[in-house]
Amino acid sequence: MGGQELEFVKQAFESNYIAPVGPHVDAFEREFSEMVSIPHAAAVSSGTSAMHLALRLLGVGPGDEVIAPSFTFIGGVSPVIFQGAKLSFVDSEAKSWNMDPDLLAEELSFRNKQGNLPKAVISADILGQAADLDRILDICNQYHIPVVSDSAEALGATYKGRHAGKGSAFVVYSFNGNKIITTSGGGMLASDDGDLIKKAKFLSQQARDPAPHYEHTQIGYNYRMSNIVAAIGRGQLRVLHERVEKKRWICDYYRKVLADMPGIEFMPEASYGRATRWLTVILITPEDFGADREAVRQALERENIESRPVWKPMHMQPVFKGCSMRGGAVCEDLFKRGLCLPSGTAMTTGDIDRVIRVIKDCHRK
Repeated sequence: MGGQELEFVKQAFESNYIAPVGPHVDAFEREFSEMVSIPHAAAVSSGTSAMHLALRLLGVGPGDEVIAPSFTFIGGVSPVIFQGAKLSFVDSEAKSWNMDPDLLAEELSFRNKQGNLPKAVISADILGQAADLDRILDICNQYHIPVVSDSAEALGATYKGRHAGKGSAFVVYSFNGNKIITTSGGGMLASDDGDLIKKAKFLSQQARDPAPHYEHTQIGYNYRMSNIVAAIGRGQLRVLHERVEKKRWICDYYRKVLADMPGIEFMPEASYGRATRWLTVILITPEDFGADREAVRQALERENIESRPVWKPMHMQPVFKGCSMRGGAVCEDLFKRGLCLPSGTAMTTGDIDRVIRVIKDCHRK
């Protein structure tokens, strides 16, 4: 926590607004919109619920297809299945690890000739780094396909000087416990279109029609953020810049010590933006390093240090067996060699040095 969260939560208790909606929800939405320079936002229960609302409002439904990057977290794509639609996946590009625009262009060109264009495209900003959004938008605009930016992992990142995701039909953010700022759980759906955000808020509150009784002409969801959670979010917003700088410092510290070791590569930072380094991620080439990714992870585990492989690509997940995939070699290699190192903003130099010692010992062995 940054320090002001408790004061905002105290205000929420004193006002007796505990359940969803309330003055802190309104203030959190307003302050968040100002920060990311996207005029309209709806605070909801998770990033996944925000994605679900976005797809619903874009009219995604049974018989439709949505194209998404394979190298992402399942919560950013599972709402496609909630809507009864099908998923198709596209590989990553090496320079950013995000969806490869060239492969997306190939896929859409092929589908256009087949008369089988997708209803929407999801672009994810992976591990704190923005995707090449302008290229993705240019490609999709040729076919009038809306883009949803999953910026759940990239709050605070920039792309060509603007905040990650800005320019898409919808942008999804997450405040889960592991994100760069957290409300314990929660998410935000943002858009330049105020009418769509108004509809999102309506759907997020069980789609209750105006009436003195409970009247429903549509199916909605219990997705609205609570006033308590929003109060925490307001406090967290005030330390976002500080968190980004600490995350980047942690990555730089690791890099200074490990980057010259044979068989170690760091996640690149694309020239078009500034990543948050939400997680510091390395690739380990066992032939050069002397141990593979799993050996290093297990060595860290023995020292009670948690590390994790990067996201297992969606096209490799049993639940998405049979979904089409364009490319695959890049994201499969990232999964094979990628390791997420401890990156929490409470880490000290001593904590990082402890991680580094274990990694160096694996190399020596």
